[in-house]
Amino acid sequence: MFDRDLWREIFQSINMNKTRSVLSGFTVAFAILLFTILFGLGNGLLNTFAEGFVDDANNAISVSSGRTTKAHKGLQAGRRIQFSNEEYDFLKEEYGDKVQFITSRIMKNANVSFRGEKNNYSFRAIHPDNLYIEQNKIKEGRYINQNDINDKTKVAVVGRLVEEDLFLKTTALGKYININGMQYKVVGVFTDEGGDDEERMVYIPLSTAQQVYGNNDYIDFMYLTYNPEMNTEEAISFGNSIKKKLMNKFSVAPNDQRAIRIDNMAEGTQAVGAIRFAIGVLVLVIGFGTLMAGIVGVSNIMIFIVKERTKEIGIRKALGASPKSIVSIILLESILITIIAGFIGLLSGVSILKLAAPMLETYFIKNPSVSTSTVLAATITLIVAGAIAGYLPAKKASRIKPIIALRDE
Repeated sequence: MFDRDLWREIFQSINMNKTRSVLSGFTVAFAILLFTILFGLGNGLLNTFAEGFVDDANNAISVSSGRTTKAHKGLQAGRRIQFSNEEYDFLKEEYGDKVQFITSRIMKNANVSFRGEKNNYSFRAIHPDNLYIEQNKIKEGRYINQNDINDKTKVAVVGRLVEEDLFLKTTALGKYININGMQYKVVGVFTDEGGDDEERMVYIPLSTAQQVYGNNDYIDFMYLTYNPEMNTEEAISFGNSIKKKLMNKFSVAPNDQRAIRIDNMAEGTQAVGAIRFAIGVLVLVIGFGTLMAGIVGVSNIMIFIVKERTKEIGIRKALGASPKSIVSIILLESILITIIAGFIGLLSGVSILKLAAPMLETYFIKNPSVSTSTVLAATITLIVAGAIAGYLPAKKASRIKPIIALRDE
């Protein structure tokens, strides 16, 4: 039951010993403040790493070509390696189930216009699987499909910001846009979490681009995702296998690093995973150290408080107070101060992180924050530590004979 007299005594004790109460609360508040800020900064760094991979599949591999830098098998250095539909078909047939999705790409800049509005955009000629590799999300209509590839249709899928730029008073779906002097029907609008650059993109069927821009089967590069059941080592080995077989196909020297390039997300994910783990451990160690400092501070203060109140305890015992009630009033006062101070520390830490968030983005710390449950757990830990630290000396003091306690200086 709620004991009104007990709580009145607790508040009177706090009011009569303001300095002691403030110092006790400051120790807790400062520990929680530091704990909140440190974990928030750590989470901000982890958010930055996570955001860098948000717009593409995390099991992606890009395959691009350049020029040879070494002579090989009677062929001179400086040859340009040109991919075509043949290499796209080769990878699909050679690796089968190891390839999850695959697309070829042709990249160009284009003047795109609709009625009186026009702008310059990047556009990609793609296969349908590009939807899953780029993780585009269809807002309206549909994506490029296999019929578009087979029939070489003049259709386009535009990003959300392209629609906003060009279609001021209407929607893009079903309208015709002019791309470098040719009319394409907009069959879909997409969004992408990768940001403005990704949403200012125009997609058309790869076969259409090959027919319109050169009447050939050339491609700029290939982009694929490997079977997600592969572990990191298998994925890296898979990427190396692709490079080796393409180098053999084009008679490229084994030590020629520029002719055919593989960018494997598995390698990046492995490196980022190691960095994220290191950051997590560092934040955990520092946060735990801060929390331990707070626990030690609270414990020392509790011991001092009990010692300081020895005479008070003697008076209470002389007036007939039971050891249990003496221990209870000391611990409840400590717990109340810790809860209030912990809440103040939490609010202060969260406020500082919110105010500093815009500035921290320039230092690659994105959305620094800490979960309420984490901070509450830290506060409860301090409360328990303080209670345990105060209980033992309070219990000991409550057993002292009144006459001895009253003589304490």
